[in-house]
Amino acid sequence: MKVPMSWLAEAATLRPNATPEGVMAELVKVGLEEEGVHKFDVQGPLVVGEVLEYVAEPQSNGKTIRWCQVRVAAAGKTAADGGADVRGIVCGASNFEVGDKVVVCLPGAVLPGNFVIAARSTYGHVSDGMMASGRELSLNDDHGGILVLQRMGLDPKVGTDALELLSLDDQAAEVNVTPDRGYCFSIRGIAREYSHATNTLFRDPAGHAHPEAVHGYSVTIDDAAPIRGKAGCDRFTVRAVRNVDPSRPTPPWMVSRLKLAGMRSISLIVDITNYVMLELGQPLHAYDLDKLTGGITVRRANPGETLKTLDGQVRKLHVEDLLITDESGAIGLAGVMGGESTEVSDTTRNVLIEAAHFDPITIARSARRHRLPSEASKRFERGVDTAIGAHAIARVVQLLEVHAFGAGDSFGADVNNVVPIQPVALPLDFAEQLVGVAYTEFEIVSTLEAIGCQVKMADGVLEVTPPTWRPDLRHKTDLVEEVARINGYERIGARLPVAPPGRGLTKRQKLRRNALNALVGTSAVEVLNYPFLSTEANRWFVRDADFAVRLANPIQEDAPELRLSLLPGLIEAARRNLSRGLTDLALFEEGSVFIPANKVVKTADLPVGNVRPNEKQLKAVLDTIPEQPKHLAAIFLGDRIDAQVATKAVSYDYSDAIHAARAVVESLGARLTVRQGQHKGFHPGRTAELVVTDQGRIVSIGFAGELDPSLTKAQDLPRRVAAFELNLEKLYSVAPDALQASPIYTFPAATQDLSLLVSQEVVAGELLQLIKQESGELLEDIRLVDDYRGSNIPDGTKSLTFALRFRAADRTLTQVEATAARDNAVAAAKAKYGAELRA
Repeated sequence: MKVPMSWLAEAATLRPNATPEGVMAELVKVGLEEEGVHKFDVQGPLVVGEVLEYVAEPQSNGKTIRWCQVRVAAAGKTAADGGADVRGIVCGASNFEVGDKVVVCLPGAVLPGNFVIAARSTYGHVSDGMMASGRELSLNDDHGGILVLQRMGLDPKVGTDALELLSLDDQAAEVNVTPDRGYCFSIRGIAREYSHATNTLFRDPAGHAHPEAVHGYSVTIDDAAPIRGKAGCDRFTVRAVRNVDPSRPTPPWMVSRLKLAGMRSISLIVDITNYVMLELGQPLHAYDLDKLTGGITVRRANPGETLKTLDGQVRKLHVEDLLITDESGAIGLAGVMGGESTEVSDTTRNVLIEAAHFDPITIARSARRHRLPSEASKRFERGVDTAIGAHAIARVVQLLEVHAFGAGDSFGADVNNVVPIQPVALPLDFAEQLVGVAYTEFEIVSTLEAIGCQVKMADGVLEVTPPTWRPDLRHKTDLVEEVARINGYERIGARLPVAPPGRGLTKRQKLRRNALNALVGTSAVEVLNYPFLSTEANRWFVRDADFAVRLANPIQEDAPELRLSLLPGLIEAARRNLSRGLTDLALFEEGSVFIPANKVVKTADLPVGNVRPNEKQLKAVLDTIPEQPKHLAAIFLGDRIDAQVATKAVSYDYSDAIHAARAVVESLGARLTVRQGQHKGFHPGRTAELVVTDQGRIVSIGFAGELDPSLTKAQDLPRRVAAFELNLEKLYSVAPDALQASPIYTFPAATQDLSLLVSQEVVAGELLQLIKQESGELLEDIRLVDDYRGSNIPDGTKSLTFALRFRAADRTLTQVEATAARDNAVAAAKAKYGAELRA
């Protein structure tokens, strides 16, 4: 909300020498947020000048300029800058005559865009200043001619300061209004809050004009299909103003205030309705009374019904849309925008002013459905004072009588179906229980009365009736929040809660922390990606993705699905980093993937409002919630070791992905087994299935390897990109309750290398597991160190070399014992795979 300072000063007593910054600082104390300062980007000297004479001079370029003599100070006196009282000015406009009074920018003035005015030689003359248009002064968008003050209803003395005359010296403070404080979308609401913050006098702008009884016009509220059982309109007031002069100009002070408040001047009638809306917070609409057919009916739209709104768009209406209609059909989308058929124009003589109170949810849905946000809908969505409508109409009538020479009469209607506000019970000790501050009874009562509540005492409990402009006050906690806000948040002490002893992190939290720390220890960097993917990307790594969770209202149209894998997001993150010159990357992410439950693609409908769903409805909703297991994935590309003197660079490959996955699994106390595997999106010959053993049961927890080169090429990545993805839920389920530290033995180890010739069809991981199993308890560690395929060995075979380390816990192990254990493994490998010991 942008608040012009001069306007605020009419409704609240400002502190001496108040500035927009000072006003915002005070409003912050009562819970509003400061945004910034707005002002006209114009600096003086600007004065009122009178055109004494001019000569039209055609130019060779086809343009005709006027060489004008303009008096800028009273006769016999000089202008404010010490120059002559009559100045020669070159002007390209032709919409003025001798005797017209205009705004003259004297040398030294600065216009928007840092345009400095100076005496300039142009068209054979020295132009000693400039006559300004409304656009050049930021008052309006009219650049077709200069500003003639008599046509604005002004006849000031020559030499008058034009900045003050046109209110161009005013400024505005902008504050952010939270959704529960809709009353602050008005000068009335901001002034009230300023008075709370400063303990200064508040003058309610609603008192500028007093409502009159109206009758004679037919208004019907016919809401046969209310939303949530609540009617879309509970009050509708109209009143006629006759014989207005639509050609009358909007007064400059009103144009200035509207401009500073963020609205442009349109016409006098429309400007007045906008002005009163900003002043009192009540959206208003003006109909051309002579264009209306019969009375007004407020109803829901019929199927297939359309409406041409004020912006010229024909809109197809939804049956939930609330309409303003007459006998000709729809004439307005309630609370959002009026219809073109009954808009006021230059020929309007009789006006019907509307002020209504609409259901916030109905208006919010219509505004979003038609993508038609407006100043009116913004206020209705947050709640409008149910009692201010008649006062707002009276204020509009008053301003139309003064500025448009109209005459208000009693022709109109006021349909009032507003449900009285129920009082809220507030025990006196509840504020201290909730906030922790010992407020006195006087502080509580005076604060609630200050914000407009009616307070009564009954049996030690306050009966508080909230004001009509505060629909957010419906519970005793809401009232206590107001007491705390108005009396100052600084009174609420800060106390750190004491953590309960002996609890600490849960098992799952510890496991998660260990897993992420393990990856950080491998020099990988954690990233956080959006869970939304395109349909194509969501199928890169998942075969059966026909039933991915699809969003009904996606943030981005090209990303309408929830992810089934973390890897597409990591690929996009890698692409983004590569485009910025970062070529060596190790990125990982921990997060949820979304597996559709029972392949349901639509959430069940639930009742809205204060209606609790039944058990059947709740079950239907729960059945649609997708499974959301936690996954952990990483991607590696570029060089793992940079090139150095006498050392070549070492690139990431599948072994790095497997190593990182192993580090994660072992950090949780489990043992990883790597098996040859296949997975969509991965290289067909460089993919591993990752499994762990749980009480003799083999559990597949993920996959690792290198991405398919065709995929990396399509995504502008290097040919070799390694990656893995783990299902943390499965991994957590097999992790032991506590990590067991391996004993440290003091006796020396016996090491041996074992090279076996086997068929190329034999999986190295399976052979390793067999050797590990058959070598007995003396085997401490085994690693595959070489996989040779080439000359000197039979065709169709390969040589696998393993490094074995044997150790005994109670003695120094001999080579004979180590050899015997190794030979047991060789015999088992020969029996199962036909392995031969290679010399």
